[in-house]
Amino acid sequence: MNDDNKTEAHDKLGKISEGRLWAPWRMKYIQAAADGEEEECFLCTNPAVDDSPANLILHRDEHCFIIMNLYPYNNGHLMVAPYRHEQNFLHLTDGELMETLKLTQMCMQALDMTMHPHGYNVGWNLGRIAGAGVEEHLHQHIVPRWNGDTNFMPVTAETKVISESLHEGWTRLKEAFDSLRTA
Repeated sequence: MNDDNKTEAHDKLGKISEGRLWAPWRMKYIQAAADGEEEECFLCTNPAVDDSPANLILHRDEHCFIIMNLYPYNNGHLMVAPYRHEQNFLHLTDGELMETLKLTQMCMQALDMTMHPHGYNVGWNLGRIAGAGVEEHLHQHIVPRWNGDTNFMPVTAETKVISESLHEGWTRLKEAFDSLRTA
């Protein structure tokens, strides 16, 4: 595809023309960083309020909880995090470690029930250099994957397509987690 065809394709997509993707909600974060302000840790503040699509928490246990990723790699991208604000993996307690594994299994069960993925990426990003967006509060990622889930958008528009709203996904997954809790 030559540059004229790329521009024409981008113009047909509208807001993506000339490689721009408008994200005005990021200004609050940018300004806080410029002013030297610390942004509150959502992995600490979200568990302090009731479960809802607004806080994305799907399940709570004794040491850890399950939350949807606000900026998912794929539909159904979940995270398991301890309630305790900790950034060093070596400082997790036995209870936190065991519960993380148990809740990871629960995530996979709920995703199997609702989204039927063909596989999973499961892991920790420990430190900014390893890809951690929130390095000060440990959390494990559970990312469902499907055969053929890579499409042309990341290649041509450097944009990831998420085909279901977080609210819709939360509602479907919350029902699955609630049924697993009672099983």
